[in-house]
Amino acid sequence: MSETSAGAGDVAATAAVAAAGWRRAGFAGAAIGVLAAGAAAGVAVERLTVGRGMRKKARLALDASGPYGSLRGRPGRAVADDGTELHYEVDEVDEAEAGPEGAPEDTGGTAAAARRRRLFGRKAPGPVTVVFSHGYCLSQDSWHFQRAALRGLVRAVYWDQRSHGRSGRGKAQADGVELGIDQLGRDLRAVIDAAAPEGPLVLAGHSMGGMTIMALADRYPELIRDRVAAVAFVGTSSGKLGEVDFGLPVAGVRAARRVLPGVLRALGSQTELVERGRRATADLFAGLVKRYSFGSRDVDPAVSRFAERMIESTPIDVVAEFYPAFTEHDKSGALSVLRDLPVLILAGDKDLVTPASHSEAIAGRLPDAELVIVPDAGHLVMLEHPRTVTDRLADLLVRIGAVPAGAP
Repeated sequence: MSETSAGAGDVAATAAVAAAGWRRAGFAGAAIGVLAAGAAAGVAVERLTVGRGMRKKARLALDASGPYGSLRGRPGRAVADDGTELHYEVDEVDEAEAGPEGAPEDTGGTAAAARRRRLFGRKAPGPVTVVFSHGYCLSQDSWHFQRAALRGLVRAVYWDQRSHGRSGRGKAQADGVELGIDQLGRDLRAVIDAAAPEGPLVLAGHSMGGMTIMALADRYPELIRDRVAAVAFVGTSSGKLGEVDFGLPVAGVRAARRVLPGVLRALGSQTELVERGRRATADLFAGLVKRYSFGSRDVDPAVSRFAERMIESTPIDVVAEFYPAFTEHDKSGALSVLRDLPVLILAGDKDLVTPASHSEAIAGRLPDAELVIVPDAGHLVMLEHPRTVTDRLADLLVRIGAVPAGAP
């Protein structure tokens, strides 16, 4: 059989495996099919031109050679209010790079401490700590490029949300308690208390991570007033996520909204079956990841594969238990707590998951914030256009005095 014929057969086989999985879960696959249609078309073309063996070798090569997600810091553990262990890592300031003003032990009466008091008032003493919160189905490694650029210049904390990355499975969720974004806000407070108990803070959040920051502000406004010096929102939303159309026709959106929560619950109860199906439909999954993660066509294949690995490492039961929290998320009122702070709001103009209009809505409530819409960018804008995101974040840190203006 020719490679072209085999490729066409693979498409049919993939569709059959996927359909069987949905049927065994007890739900019609119509809405899911609509979600996958665009990706499947792209995969079909690729399979007609690139052999299965070559595709597998390419994935293995990318996994072996890509440096993405390899950066590690000093590890620590915070414990959430329900007992869930949360993994975080700290990158300390490199005194050789940052100079004496960046020395982490400098909390006394030195010139650096005086400068912090002048810049941050009661938010001093202590070094500035930037706390990065990642998005749904990702991990702290999604900040790879920003971490590489800022390493040694500012004290930074990167953490994995509950049930993601190296953090523990949510204990409350394992006991059947539904997850809400408010819980994530309390988790962030636990990480701050453990990893940065004093000194000024800068909070940066992508997607669900931005919602986590909003939940923190809603629950602990005094922490924001006393310690937070600036906030950066990347590709996030303050509410109305139930109205997002994901780039689908109206009929497809309605069908997906009607059946998707039930489909996810059913699939979450059949983890082993679904994980086998994921492996069998790896190419289709990769197509979906690319469509809903990136907005440009020339994304580095190694970066695309890196994103795919992060997302596919999230168990289906975790995907299922987090999903309902987003339709209920509404923290627009909490944004008022941030009105007096420097705020960066950044989004991709082709984001299908948290559209740029949601960032514009946040900016509408924070009129003094800096709003940046990145052209030709999707949901994972910090991976797709890393320099743009890093430069804007660095500008924010320089503006508040967290990073010296002449730093490389």
